[in-house]
Amino acid sequence: MDLSRYVRQIPIIGEEGQEKLMKAKVLVVGAGGLGSPVIAYLAAAGIGKLGIVDGDTVEEHNLQRQIIHAGNVGMNKAESAKKFVERLNPEVEVVAYPFDIDPSNVLEIVKEYDVVVSCPDTFKARLVLNDACRILGKPMVHAAILGFEGEATTIVDTPCYRCLYTTFPKVDKTAIAVVGVTAGFFGCIQASEAIKLILGMDVLKGRMLRCDLRTMEFFEIEISTNPDCPVCSGKLRNIYPENYEGECEIVKLDG
Repeated sequence: MDLSRYVRQIPIIGEEGQEKLMKAKVLVVGAGGLGSPVIAYLAAAGIGKLGIVDGDTVEEHNLQRQIIHAGNVGMNKAESAKKFVERLNPEVEVVAYPFDIDPSNVLEIVKEYDVVVSCPDTFKARLVLNDACRILGKPMVHAAILGFEGEATTIVDTPCYRCLYTTFPKVDKTAIAVVGVTAGFFGCIQASEAIKLILGMDVLKGRMLRCDLRTMEFFEIEISTNPDCPVCSGKLRNIYPENYEGECEIVKLDG
């Protein structure tokens, strides 16, 4: 194992920590504004295997924030991200999934990874990931942004994303204003949380970090388990498509 690439971080995490990163498998769902810095910094840190899921193609207006796709307009984002990682750090194994995550494929994909980083731009995708991660016992790092504002938390067991929010209206993602630096900032937080999970450090479990970069106000919100959460209660043990229609309310449970 050649550690020369990682010589500046080894004094902090040690060679044992570096070995943990190089054996780790991380799934990044969404190679857009949040996913770009997550993918870049996890690859640079020496994560052993990166899975990248995204069914979209690169468009010119994406490049204001999706910086890993430079020069790849028209290419699938997962494939474009794979090319970026292979140039940045050839030691990282990259698997591109050039399609969207959905109820039909989420369990099969997620089960292969140690940590999931949630970077999609729809509630449906976040909920499918949340539910699959809880069913499979995988930690999930969440972030979401709007303008100069954003939030981040890490879901290890409970509380989960459904404990945090109870309604999930349909949103026209093309109408959401996004400042590029906000995506970069919160994507870096997600990458940091994923690395800390692998190294066994404390993360934002049960805490939501929120920030307004316009005013530079930071604050934390404690998140409690919802006793009626169908996921944290263990009542949901499989992924059913009908639970991700409309406002994504759980309508089908096991038993």
